[in-house]
Amino acid sequence: MTASLFAGSPLAVNVLDTQSLLSAFGVFGIAVVLFAETGLLVGFFLPGDSLLFTAGLLCTGSSTGRLTLSLPLTLLAAAAGALVGAQCGYLIGRKAGGALLARHHEGRLQQGAQRAQELLDRYGHAKAIVLARFIPIVRTVLNPMAGALGVPARTFTLWQCVGGLVWTQGLVLAGYALGSSIPNVDRYLLPLVAVIVAVSLAPLALELRRARAAGRTSKNGIDR
Repeated sequence: MTASLFAGSPLAVNVLDTQSLLSAFGVFGIAVVLFAETGLLVGFFLPGDSLLFTAGLLCTGSSTGRLTLSLPLTLLAAAAGALVGAQCGYLIGRKAGGALLARHHEGRLQQGAQRAQELLDRYGHAKAIVLARFIPIVRTVLNPMAGALGVPARTFTLWQCVGGLVWTQGLVLAGYALGSSIPNVDRYLLPLVAVIVAVSLAPLALELRRARAAGRTSKNGIDR
């Protein structure tokens, strides 16, 4: 069965399970999930990386399951959801300011906000906006933070488009390339998704490690 925009029944969908999402909503679900993850703070927990990679695998038609996605529609839906979502998050930040994040007390969101601020301070607007696309949670909070901090709209729009296209198209095509080279690739889907999640979390883990090391160095300097 080929899925164009919708697929299956959404009655028993698990939003944390990429196959469940894709089976229920097809490529339409990709656009909605990426919009929520990159544009709305409530979407920070959604599985953007693994969803894109899995969608790419399912575009090959080589899986043992019934669901096959259209590669052009998948690429289009992924780009639309990520780009429109990020722009929406930026506009929300411009309107609501820092009060938006202050009202959210979820620990991971606050950590993500701290990482986003560090990225902006360390790398500048352009590089931080692109890098944030590849870091879970940070890609959710950086967009409204950029709006709240007054990042110029033209700068934000240009670089969020660059980062969004590299992130979405890259992961979908990576999944497609792997699925095209391995028969019945969905047999290995769970370990593959686990690897993608681990790789996507690596930049955040490195940033946390660097921050802790810098904190220890600063503390030792004060003690001396």
